[in-house]
Amino acid sequence: MTGLSRPFLKRLLMTTVLMASFSTVAGETLITNAVIVDGTGGSSVIGSVRIAGDRIVAVGALTPREADTVIDAGGLVLAPGFIDTHSHADERILSQRDAGSKITQGITTVVVGQDGSSPYPLATFFAALEETPATVNVAAYAGHNTLRSIVLKEDFKRTANPGQMQVLSGLLREELDAGALGLSTGLEYEPGIYSSSAEVLALAKQTAAQGGRYMSHLRSEDRWLQESIEEIIEIGRVTGMPVKISHIKLAMKGLWGTAPNILQILEAARAEGVDITADIYPYIFWQANMMVLLPERDPLDQEAIDFVMQELAPPAGIIFTHFPSQPEYVGKTLVEIAKLRGETPAEAFSKLAQLSIGYEVETGQPGDMIIGTSMNEQDLQALMVWPHANICTDGGLQDRHPRGAGSFPRVLGRYVRDLQLMRLEEGIHKMTGLPARHLGFTNRGLIKPGYQADLVLLDPKTVADRATTAEPFLLSSGITAVWVNGEAVLHKGAFVGAYPGQVIRRAAAP
Repeated sequence: MTGLSRPFLKRLLMTTVLMASFSTVAGETLITNAVIVDGTGGSSVIGSVRIAGDRIVAVGALTPREADTVIDAGGLVLAPGFIDTHSHADERILSQRDAGSKITQGITTVVVGQDGSSPYPLATFFAALEETPATVNVAAYAGHNTLRSIVLKEDFKRTANPGQMQVLSGLLREELDAGALGLSTGLEYEPGIYSSSAEVLALAKQTAAQGGRYMSHLRSEDRWLQESIEEIIEIGRVTGMPVKISHIKLAMKGLWGTAPNILQILEAARAEGVDITADIYPYIFWQANMMVLLPERDPLDQEAIDFVMQELAPPAGIIFTHFPSQPEYVGKTLVEIAKLRGETPAEAFSKLAQLSIGYEVETGQPGDMIIGTSMNEQDLQALMVWPHANICTDGGLQDRHPRGAGSFPRVLGRYVRDLQLMRLEEGIHKMTGLPARHLGFTNRGLIKPGYQADLVLLDPKTVADRATTAEPFLLSSGITAVWVNGEAVLHKGAFVGAYPGQVIRRAAAP
């Protein structure tokens, strides 16, 4: 508090103010006049929350003390900080520490190492974060694809042999010992697509033995969805550990309307004792590379491409978000690009895929990224309201898919307020207490004495996403203030310049 006179500070501390940036003053912070939604899913209450250091110490009808910094919430909703169970913030978090696209959604914790890809080694990544913290807390899974790339190198289009499995096991053990939450797989991507179920199960057993969890981008979210779901259920059944489906979706026209059937399968597994859950983002389009649509990885297979056009992603619903060999294509649909090239959409898809592959071979960098429209709204809503599905972004810090900047406010604005798909308390539960339980966090996700003071102040009447496919970087609105570990990082929608984020490690197995 340098530069402020003692009389001014005394007057400030005795006045009720909405000035979160003074929360580090000696004494405690008291947030008053708040509609408290505590993360359990229970009804909201009007009350106050007291913060001491990085912890919540009291909740209820509280009386200000002389040394308190008092913050008048003005009747807005005070919720636990949102937990993004599927984030790609690790790609930029060390250089973009503000994590603006996350904080303005109310996200206070990001969980990275997704789809089988993780920073390596995690011990080094965690040490860097502790030396230069971000605004948000960070936890991570160990990525199967990352470890597989290290061990199999260029010879990855096959199953791992016994010797390689031993090396994989050793690397996984090191990552789990470093604090990884568990093992993540991306079985629709290289090099995980070439792994056998036996390989994945062996590593999953090891993860369970070390007290970890399993999270998976399934082998298929379209053609072989049910078989892929059975694979993750079997992993949960054999290992006994919690298993989670990443960004659950029905990404094929032939599957539309079958969400009740899929949920019935998941509920049957839970009734059997398999702790299977899922996360979901609130959009009917995804983002990945072109070849994920072609399981055989053959860009010349016109029959497979025709199937893509008809069943998986219509040409008008494919938008290029990254294409370095011809950057003028970014932001355009496949229909628009095909017209420019004088080709049919199927022909253009094939030739663009070949260009992308060539670029990757030449540079070693990704050759493309697309948004694909593959789901429908009815299935999305049915999956979202499943009691064991929590909200995520599946987005990075600077993501050309609007989910990166808009997922959580979109749920609160569109699905809670406008469509009334769920109560506000239920929507917030799916962002706080529920994901905390899914991840094994025991001191985050609730407004409760003893818990970390990760908090969000929001206006339920105005909270909304603003990002679109045309303007994907627009930040969300309606999030008024955010505290991470008791320290304000957002005040009146503006960044404070504080970096109190912590590394969240899995507790070591006994």
